[in-house]
Amino acid sequence: MAKRMKIVHYLNQFFGQIGAEDKAGTEPLVKTGPVGPGVLFQEILGPEAEIIATVICGDNYFAEHIDEVTEKILAMIVNYSPDLILAGPAFNAGRYGIACGALCAAVVSRMGIPAVTGMFPENPGVESFRKTVYIVETKGTIAGMRDGAIKMTRLALKLAKGEPIGSPEEEGYLPQGLRKNYIAPEIGASRAVTMLLRKLKGEPFVTEYPMPVFDRVAPLPPVEGMSGITLALITSGGIVPKGNPDRVEASSATRYGKYDINALQRLTAESHETAHGGYDPTYANADPNRVLPLDVVRDLEHEGAIGRLYPYYYATVGNGTSVARAGQFARDIAKDLISNGVGAVIITST
Repeated sequence: MAKRMKIVHYLNQFFGQIGAEDKAGTEPLVKTGPVGPGVLFQEILGPEAEIIATVICGDNYFAEHIDEVTEKILAMIVNYSPDLILAGPAFNAGRYGIACGALCAAVVSRMGIPAVTGMFPENPGVESFRKTVYIVETKGTIAGMRDGAIKMTRLALKLAKGEPIGSPEEEGYLPQGLRKNYIAPEIGASRAVTMLLRKLKGEPFVTEYPMPVFDRVAPLPPVEGMSGITLALITSGGIVPKGNPDRVEASSATRYGKYDINALQRLTAESHETAHGGYDPTYANADPNRVLPLDVVRDLEHEGAIGRLYPYYYATVGNGTSVARAGQFARDIAKDLISNGVGAVIITST
């Protein structure tokens, strides 16, 4: 009788049934057997493999202690001598995606066993780990759980058995930027003509070399008469009031904050700090105006170079934040600014 493969599953605090955002600071812990979506995975795996343990960690805790928590979780996993690791799926949850990707990359490189996760293509974890980790493409929400679990399970078992892995299209994982030589039934010129004819006829075809798609935004004309406009400040550098009242995440932000500066001439180390986890915060915390230049813009306002400074600024963290999420932030903020008569903005990063 064939040996039953052993699997360890990684989940965040929500899918691990610990709690929601209020439990995002949960340190790593282990539960025996499948938990939450692990029950579905076990159903799909059948008798061929068994989820013997589930490691759970809060999204914030992982994001804020990546190196340390990776070591802790690896030590937990080693105790079970698993044949493979499953993580997630993380869908479009940025912090969760980063955690799944970082853990899988560490498992593959340090333990030498297969690891598979699943994410929506715009999850920031994809760009960070797609070249070193098999990431199955999923939908953006939990609605894609069963489909993602089926694809993750199928690919993971093939890896664990040492079976040949097909193309991303065949297996359902996101392209890793790798090229493999093979003997095609037709020469390149013939394939190219076939694709061209299909395109001219309006018939479906699949390119062999997909080009990247970039979001292009046409620049607006220059602002005329700056002395008569209302100017607003926005930053992705994470400058927030002391204590980070809106809990803007250090990485893969899911929210932004709107903060009152009407009575302030400048920011101070006592009043503001950075929540950003992607750069050394020392100098930004010592003088937050280095990232959000309130002091300089107040000077411009007093000099009459601008009409007035909008009494609120907006802040989020760009570190690992998905393009889709950032676009939503932009639309929400722009709508608010336009409705309040703002004519121009200064956007600072890090």
